[in-house]
Amino acid sequence: MKFYDVVVIGAGHAGCEAAFAAARTGAETLLITLNMDHIAQMSCNPAIGGVGKGQVVREIDACGGAQGFITDFSSIQFRLLNRGKGPAVRSPRAQCDKVCYQRGMKYLLEITPNLDILQSEAVDFEVDEKSRRITAVKTQFGISIPCKSVVLSSGTFLRGKLHFGLQDFPGGRVGDAAATAMSHALGNTLKLRLGRLKTGTPSRILQKTIDFSGMEKQPPEAQGNHFSFWGDLNSALPLPRTCEREMPCYMVYTNQKTAEIVRQNLEQAPLYQGKIEGIGARYCPSFEDKVVRFAHHERHLLFLEPEGEFTGEYYINGFSTSLPPKIQELMIKTLPGFENAVISRYAYAIEYDFVFPDQTERTLRSRYWENFFTAGQINGTSGYEEAAGQGLVAGFNAACYAAGKEPVEFPRDQSYIGVMIDDLISKEIVEPYRLFTSRAEYRLHLRQDNADLRLCDFAYKHGLLPADKFQRFERYRTLLDQTQAIARSNKYKGKTLLAWFKQYAGEFDPAADLPCPMPELDFLDNEPLREKVLQQLAITAHYEGYLDRENESIKRLQKLEQWKIPSDFDYNQITGLRNEARAKLIKAAPSTLAQAARLDGVTPSEIGLLQIHLTRLKQQKTPSGNEQ
Repeated sequence: MKFYDVVVIGAGHAGCEAAFAAARTGAETLLITLNMDHIAQMSCNPAIGGVGKGQVVREIDACGGAQGFITDFSSIQFRLLNRGKGPAVRSPRAQCDKVCYQRGMKYLLEITPNLDILQSEAVDFEVDEKSRRITAVKTQFGISIPCKSVVLSSGTFLRGKLHFGLQDFPGGRVGDAAATAMSHALGNTLKLRLGRLKTGTPSRILQKTIDFSGMEKQPPEAQGNHFSFWGDLNSALPLPRTCEREMPCYMVYTNQKTAEIVRQNLEQAPLYQGKIEGIGARYCPSFEDKVVRFAHHERHLLFLEPEGEFTGEYYINGFSTSLPPKIQELMIKTLPGFENAVISRYAYAIEYDFVFPDQTERTLRSRYWENFFTAGQINGTSGYEEAAGQGLVAGFNAACYAAGKEPVEFPRDQSYIGVMIDDLISKEIVEPYRLFTSRAEYRLHLRQDNADLRLCDFAYKHGLLPADKFQRFERYRTLLDQTQAIARSNKYKGKTLLAWFKQYAGEFDPAADLPCPMPELDFLDNEPLREKVLQQLAITAHYEGYLDRENESIKRLQKLEQWKIPSDFDYNQITGLRNEARAKLIKAAPSTLAQAARLDGVTPSEIGLLQIHLTRLKQQKTPSGNEQ
């Protein structure tokens, strides 16, 4: 059997991004999937992005990843959420043609150099206990695939169980088998601690049976119709047909009749009858959970979203349920416009195993197996975007390990990906983790519009971003620096040019908002990047003071990040620590003082004690690194 640098198990959004990242760095990579035709399947909502999530997709794109441009390739509606608010919370979101997305990602992986794909089930590992390394991946066919590193991105497949009312069936999603053997391998071969989580999906409705006439239409936005910065550099890829038209979504409300049907049938809800062990996402509850928890709300907003250009199915966003199919039929009929609606696919809940992420480093490498990496829902997250962001990190770091290089951490102060991973390994995960802009301390700095300025240098340095894309980025950065310098030093009608830009707190339109003429900026007129440059200048000019203060705070954080804590550091030697803090530090094993400071229950004074002991450790070393 061929020897691989990296073996990626699972071809959901995390696995696709992991395999693509590893292969792009030159690692010989194998992607193992249960079903070749379900690579990058959009199992739930056929949409990418949203608040916090859209920022991650832009960061993936800045690092040369695939999710952003495959989304553009398959988009049927694009919106910039929170457009009327400040730039820190604006987030791109695209409704996708799910078939177009899946086929585009599958074909991209098939034509990627250094990347092979195998339809099979990975069932176990061969390990070297002495070196704490996985030496091979075993498949259902009794074949062992030798490798240098492994990425596991199993989604909801680990001992997956589907719930339709009080009936349950094994499965990773409807139509796919569960991965029971791999769950057993994690607990027995790798001896990792596993937990149980739950998620769900709404029913799908046939378009021809819906009356849209009384619904509020949500049309696509005319501007800002892309995720990827690279545009024509992506279109050079020989991908299949792109989606050719934009499609609207619709808004509809539930009513008291809908809620009453739920209340009358709670005894048939597995969540309320103790049949579901896993904990569901607080921020994406089932509809029966909404009715119980928010009983004072007379109605709930739902979004009716198309699943694609060439399908007659619609997705009801906000109407997830695990009630039986017969009850789902009754619930649907109470919605205005759905009196004659026909369900094509029933809603269900799914519970699955995950690995407690406190067993994982910030590189997404296992603390116990030095060449084992995890990404996606196996780490306790929810959503395609969070999964893909982790996949990028895990795949890249697995390739680094295979090449004999140290894995790399994504800094919390430079990326939402870093915020997410740091949260996962330092906070107790009791429900599926969902990323929001509010989770970042420096969200004015971590905007969706400047992901390239934050991460392109890093990505190019580590081989993730190809030269042609980096040259495009350098051209943009040069134009931006040149424009900023001119705006600071030149005046127009008694004002510095920068003053013209400071007034625009909201969305800036270079075509309408600039006074004409402004001859100092004429050099931008024939530049394709003109609009992006001027919008970036408007944002940074308006928030200049706030950004300066935030940068000072980031510098203080970076100082704490430079204080490295040895992996074998003995917290029992520090007599001033409270028992609660000591227990949390031992369990989390933070790699830096900054990470230790973010642990719940660890006080600033205890961080000071840690700093004193780390200083003493440094003083015990000679300049050569040997102890005195």
